[in-house]
This record gives sequence, C-alpha cells and structure tokens, in this order.
Amino acid sequence: MYDLPPDLDRLHTLRTWHAMWLDRIDQAIKAAEQQEREARQARERRAAAPPPPPSWMIGVHQLSNTPEEVHVGGCIMWAHRRRKTVTREEARRLLADGLRACQFCKPDAELGLLE
Repeated sequence: MYDLPPDLDRLHTLRTWHAMWLDRIDQAIKAAEQQEREARQARERRAAAPPPPPSWMIGVHQLSNTPEEVHVGGCIMWAHRRRKTVTREEARRLLADGLRACQFCKPDAELGLLE
C-alpha cells in the first residue's frame, strides 16, 4: 500500500527514525520561535524609547578628524556633521582651551564658563 516493509522489526526501526526526526524538527521550531520572539521584543524596545542624546558632543572635521566645535547633546546643529561624544569635563577643558562653542546651543553658558 505505502511501500513499507512487511516485518515488524523494520517497521519499528522506521518509526523510531521518524520520531527522532520529528523531535529534531520540533526543537528547531522552538529555537526559531524563540529567536523571532527576541527579535520582535528588541524591535519593540527600540521603537518604544529611543535613547536619549548624549550630554556633550564635539563636531569633528570631515577629513582631519580634529575637533571643531562643542555642542550640548541635544543641539540640532550637529545633526548632519561628524561628531564625537565627550564627557562634561572634556567639554569644559576643550572650551577653556579655546575650542569654539556652538552659537545656537551655547555649551559655554550651560557649563557655567560665561561671566
């Protein structure tokens, strides 16, 4: 009928072999479902709360990668430029050393360096 062997031993062997493969397939399905759940949860976390902007940034020159200007982290003026995150202390030091402060977000005022 289905081209199965007629004897009991071979039928049991086939059943064991197929059960083994069904178990492997079930394990693979569980692993794939877990991966999909984790990926969906990660997407939902990213969509739910974008990370806050860093507190202090410096704009860097496109070619030489040298610092050009200090910005407060949420400043929109550096949105299209190359930038680097810096600490509050480093931003203060760079401004004290003469690096230009952004005229829009005024990091020098924010850091209390203006008189």
